[in-house]
Order: sequence, then C-alpha cells, then structure tokens
Amino acid sequence: MCNRRIATTFVGFAVLFVTAVSGQRQDVFVASRNHPAISYANLETTDRVADLNQKLQDGRARLTFDRASGYLRSVLDALAVPVESQVALFSQNSSQGPLINMRNPRTLFFNDAVAVGYVRGGAVVEVAAEDPRQGVIFYSLEQKSGDRPQFKRDDNCLACHLSWSTLGVPGLFLVSTLTVPDDKNAYASGFTSDHRTAFSERWGGLYVTGDLGAIRHVGNKPISTASTTESVKPEARQLESLDGQFDSAGYLSRYSDVVALMVLEHQVHMTNLITRMGWESRLATAEGRGHDIPRVRQAAIDLVDYLLFVYETPLPNRIRGTSGFAEKFTAMARMDGRGRSLRQLDLERRLMKYPCSYMIYSDAFNALPEPAKALVYEQLWQVLSGRDKDPRFSRLSAADRQAIVEILRDTKKDLPPSFRRVEYSAPTKQ
Repeated sequence: MCNRRIATTFVGFAVLFVTAVSGQRQDVFVASRNHPAISYANLETTDRVADLNQKLQDGRARLTFDRASGYLRSVLDALAVPVESQVALFSQNSSQGPLINMRNPRTLFFNDAVAVGYVRGGAVVEVAAEDPRQGVIFYSLEQKSGDRPQFKRDDNCLACHLSWSTLGVPGLFLVSTLTVPDDKNAYASGFTSDHRTAFSERWGGLYVTGDLGAIRHVGNKPISTASTTESVKPEARQLESLDGQFDSAGYLSRYSDVVALMVLEHQVHMTNLITRMGWESRLATAEGRGHDIPRVRQAAIDLVDYLLFVYETPLPNRIRGTSGFAEKFTAMARMDGRGRSLRQLDLERRLMKYPCSYMIYSDAFNALPEPAKALVYEQLWQVLSGRDKDPRFSRLSAADRQAIVEILRDTKKDLPPSFRRVEYSAPTKQ
C-alpha cells in the first residue's frame, strides 16, 4: 500500500521523528520475519480477511460489484468497517500512486482490525488486516466483477510496510508528506505521524474536514513540484466537507474527518507496538532466553508509554468532526459499572477522555503470549499505581489513573491480581 520509490526516504525521516518525540530512538525487532519462531510468510493466518476469503470460497458470503466504486462498499460491509471512518489522501504514497492527486484522492477506511484503501479507477481494493499472531497481513482484491472473488495476499507491500517506521514488524504508518521546491524529491519529504506529532507537522498530503478551531497544520494544501518553501508552513485552513474539492462520483463519503484521522494516527502505531511485543516474546521463548531481558522488557515499556498517551501532543482547543465517526466509534464501547469507557472521546484537551488505548481490547493484544502480557500488565500497574515515579508520567493525574484502573477492572477479565488492589499515589512533578 506504499510507493516503493520513496520508501527509503520515508524510513530515514521516520527514525528522526521517533527520536524527536520520545527523547531516544525506539528499538525495533531485528530478527528475520522468517525466523522459525515467527514464520510470517508460512503460518496460516486467522485475520478477518482470511476468514472472509473462506466464507466467499464456500458460498457463506458474497460481495456485490458496483459500477461506481467496484467492490468497495461490499467489502466495507463484509468487514464491518464504517463508511464514516473515511480519510482522503492525495499524496502518491501507494502502489497506485500515479492515479492519485487532489482531484482523485485515495480514501482509507478502518476499524480496530482492518484498513481498506480505495483509489477511483484503480485496479484493486487494498486491505491491511491485523492477524492476532502475525501482525499486519496485506491483501488486494481485483476490481473485476466475478462470482467468487478472492483477496490475494501481497507481501510486496513489505517493501514499505516493514521498516523502522513499523518497528521492524509488518505494520502500518501514516505519513505527513511535506512539499519541497525540488523536482526530484517533491514526494520524498515527510514524517510518520501519530498522537505524539506536533499539529504543525501533521496531515501533509491529506484532506482534513471538521472544525479544528485555531489549530494550524499542513493538510488541505497542494503538493507540487512548483512549490516554494512557503507551502510547508502550517495554516488553519478549514474544510467542513469535501464538497467542491473534486468530483464525488465513486466516493462513499463527503468527509475526511479530523476525529477519524486522529484515531487512525493513534491506532497504526499502537498496532505495531503490540505486534513487536508478541514477536520479541516468541523469539525469546524460542531461543530459551526467558522474558526478563532488556529487549522484551523495553518492548513492554514502549507499549505501555504509548498505550497511556504519555507523549501525546495536547489539543490547544476543542475540535469537532463532521462525518458521524465519533458517534460510531463511541457506540462500540465496553462500559464499566459507572457508564465509563476507554472509547469515550475528549476532543478538548486530548483525544481520549481516559488516556488509555481502546486497543487493549484488540484481538492482537489478547493474543499476546502470556509471559509478554504479564510484562505489559506489570509495567501498566507500576505506572497506574504511581509506583513508577518517572517524571514522564506526571501528566497522568491520580483521577485519570484511578478511572482507568476501575474501567479495566470491569471490562478486562484477564487482569492480574495486582489490579484488584486499591493504591494510587500520584507521581510528583519534577
């Protein structure tokens, strides 16, 4: 799902970005994806696309081909991916890059386990599905009407989607593409973007719709070889919808919702961290090293820091989406006894009302090897209980930490006994 011509450049920028936001370069998985403990290419997959493929093959499911957008809507329905999640990109970061521009943007749709990419006039629908054990598996579905269409696995996507940007595992990333006044590199300058990124560097090469208040970003701006250095300056340009930006024929939504975009930014890196944790654990077990070793423990620390939004860039003002995504997203909540959920959005100070990722409920997190999950829960409790006094956790208030623990107690049944203790001592700001 990425243009190989620019992969190397993006990887380099991604390393620099991670260094900047976290104070140190995060480690990545360094063994081969074909190590016997991993066998990425050979183990049978159990992701949602593999399941749908089997249903299509034996007649339990059908896809309907539409003249305007091919199989897109039918694929979204079959994989339970909401149309409201649409984000629109006009940077050419795709294997179908030559077709993509501001008048014919690529659209992405997603839920907690699947991302679907569509280019109007493109030969395929692109799908990335999170396998609970193996990480992200990439598929394509040919845009030709047939009785029993099948998704085909495409490991060629790993040319971009296995890199420093994805922590050395098959994964996902969202790039903010910045314009530069150089014909040779017009699409080769940018940063991977997630909830840690400054808003002034976000969303280059993407449409952004909604009410962002005074937030300045680099979205909604043309990418052109004729650009000047002025074009990389952030602006507060607002789009309520995509109306008038391009011909809407073949598109399913009028929006590229800012809330959907921010949730997607968070989710892609969270997905990679979970995969890396599982792979490091399986490798340690296969090599007889045990799990209390620096590589595995650091993977747990990195996962928990991100899970708790430790380095999240605060919102300077309230934001509002326009597609209905926020309502769809929160409707999937697991509520505790007081009606609270980790899917409740804040959108005034930060992304989530309770700063702990909803991805803790994902199939991939639940499928972590038990020793790996135990390490993650141990680190999570150290932070939430206040035992870990590191200054980076000072932004987590005692009220937030108590609420997170109480929500998890009611909604996550595999918590270790430590989470049943009532201990909260707020870390001191230093």
